[in-house]
Amino acid sequence: MACKFGFVIAIIATALAVPAAHAQGAPEPFGVWQTQAGDARVKVSKCGGGICGVVVSLRDPIDPMTGKPQVDNKNPNPSLANRPIIGLPLFSGMQPAAVGKWSGQIYNADDGGTYASSISVTGESTLRVEGCVGALCGGETWTRVGR
Repeated sequence: MACKFGFVIAIIATALAVPAAHAQGAPEPFGVWQTQAGDARVKVSKCGGGICGVVVSLRDPIDPMTGKPQVDNKNPNPSLANRPIIGLPLFSGMQPAAVGKWSGQIYNADDGGTYASSISVTGESTLRVEGCVGALCGGETWTRVGR
């Protein structure tokens, strides 16, 4: 009898927990995230019906060659090559693709390229950022550092 009673309590507890878990929904991507290499922090926020990501800080904000703030000098467009990295928008067209996932494009200031990308919330404090060039894809995991 005690076994059946414990089983019934477990069933009731599970039934009560399911709506609470569902109400919380998937973790949101909004907040400040540190890149996997730790060289930049990106603020992710709502942007229209999707999300935007903007560089808010750099580990090395000053270019050692010039003594001035880091700029987007790898950008193939000469009119954009002098814009500061801090404040640089990284995501474009990032729209919801599934629960906890967005798809669009990402700009890589390391090489000046824009790539097809997806962003997925993989935990309360982790964000998976992936980009592809043709069939070649790669990615990294960013860590939440603030809301």
